[in-house]
Amino acid sequence: MESDSYDLLDRQLAHALQLNGRAPFSRIARALGVSDQTVARRYARLVGTGALRVLGLSAPHALGEERWLLRVQCTPDAAGTLAEALARREDTTWVGLSAGGTEINCGTRFHPDQQDGTLLLQRLPRTPSVVGVTAQCVIHTFFGGAQGLAIKSGALTAEQVALLLDGTPAPTGPPPALERADRRLLDALAVDGRANLTDLAAATGWSAATVRRRMDELERHGALYYDLDLDWRVFGLRTTALLWLSVPPSRLAATGEALAAHPELAFVCATTGPTNLHAVLLCPDVRSVYTYLTTRIAALDAVDRVESAPVLRTVKGPGPFRRPPTRAARPATAPAPG
Repeated sequence: MESDSYDLLDRQLAHALQLNGRAPFSRIARALGVSDQTVARRYARLVGTGALRVLGLSAPHALGEERWLLRVQCTPDAAGTLAEALARREDTTWVGLSAGGTEINCGTRFHPDQQDGTLLLQRLPRTPSVVGVTAQCVIHTFFGGAQGLAIKSGALTAEQVALLLDGTPAPTGPPPALERADRRLLDALAVDGRANLTDLAAATGWSAATVRRRMDELERHGALYYDLDLDWRVFGLRTTALLWLSVPPSRLAATGEALAAHPELAFVCATTGPTNLHAVLLCPDVRSVYTYLTTRIAALDAVDRVESAPVLRTVKGPGPFRRPPTRAARPATAPAPG
């Protein structure tokens, strides 16, 4: 679907689902001022064309996991094959190609005691087609995870947002210990965050009532959140660019918070490594990247250096890896390190 096929109702629906991924259509309809049937039809249209998926994702901190961002420089002939191999790994959260197809950008998460995760960091430099690897640990997230770019869109009024969030408890800790059935529940929700309770009960071996109770508990403790795998042309955004910035440590928190408030940024975090801030920019076109760098970034006097790279293709978006169907190319989705 082209960007001119989307309208305000599509954007409002995406905004509503980012706020409350499992909200009943009746509640969304009340907030949007349309009928339940209209919301259901519009949702089915977006899902059926691959423009939108609601995903239920586990929060890394709930599993005691670390998040890493990898930049893998490789030979052009091997980049696509290696990117797909990384995308098939369960511990990768996002995989994209940039730098003219010679660099793979990858988000990964693993428990510090999990040898398989650290083996990925050790194995990549020894891969013949890889000519360089930079690995940076995410040490703080300013914007991302349960906070998606759709909530910055302004598609909904403050009153509509309040209606959709009414009764939603603020996360409290600590997260509960996860059981084997919890893992099956999270796996099912990562494929379809709006899966019905009957299907989730079948996946876990629990009753529907137990599934509902456990989901409420995981959400309440911040272990489970909902995100969108969204074709950003719904909002007229066609270009994704990755940014790496360097700021003095004394200005790191303030600069990260300032970046998090920018409506163009889908993800902002502090990292270890040669740069200490990473951000994901979504904008209408490549010319808009120049405008963003020379206005909003230029206004941040703490930024010493910035590197940017447009994403050419997203190999893996949020949720489990799915080989995309043969259809017109869609713009890169925003990385979701988790």
